[in-house]
Amino acid sequence: MTMTRIGNRESGIARSTGAARLALLVAGALLAGCSILGGSREPATIYAPDPRVAPDPAWPTAAWQLEIAHPEAARMIDSQRIAVRPTPGELQVYRGASWAKSPSDQVEDTVLHALEDSQKIAAVARKGSGAAADFTLLMELRRYEADYAGQALPAATIEVNAKLLHSPDQAIVASHTFLQAVPAAATDTASVARAFGAALGNIGHDIAGWTLANGNANTHPGSRK
Repeated sequence: MTMTRIGNRESGIARSTGAARLALLVAGALLAGCSILGGSREPATIYAPDPRVAPDPAWPTAAWQLEIAHPEAARMIDSQRIAVRPTPGELQVYRGASWAKSPSDQVEDTVLHALEDSQKIAAVARKGSGAAADFTLLMELRRYEADYAGQALPAATIEVNAKLLHSPDQAIVASHTFLQAVPAAATDTASVARAFGAALGNIGHDIAGWTLANGNANTHPGSRK
């Protein structure tokens, strides 16, 4: 496993009076920056988790329609670089590896496909598709990283806050934070990516079931909670 530290190094470059010397110093700093950020020309392996979420027989059938908004996420969390937290307060990335899709795209696709494939809902689509939705699923991606958390092996950690919005009156009728942490079988990047596939499938399953249950519970006026 090769990790690259995220952050900027202090240059400590003294002011130079010569234009030529300044140009050399700037060029050297740029080259150093590429090294820090993993900008070498080494080939990159692209990982594309694509879990298939099996519908739960306990999920209720919904007669209403749902649209799914693209999850919100901080830019650092939603990077296609694969993030790893070796110690608390320190975030790095795996060198020579990246996601095929951003973490927010992965979460949105997994939840959408889980609901579509379940055949438990009248209709589900992405927000902006033009569908007349009764509810909107809002999500905030808070964590998407391999976290060592003091252990010998990292855990693929995904945290999502979900809110269900009743579209006609724009009222939030339910809110819940979901967390999945699936330990990797080893420290290599391929094992970490497989753990993310499992964590993504688990959290997609949980969010899909929660959405169906809370949509049904809040379909009729006066039943919101």
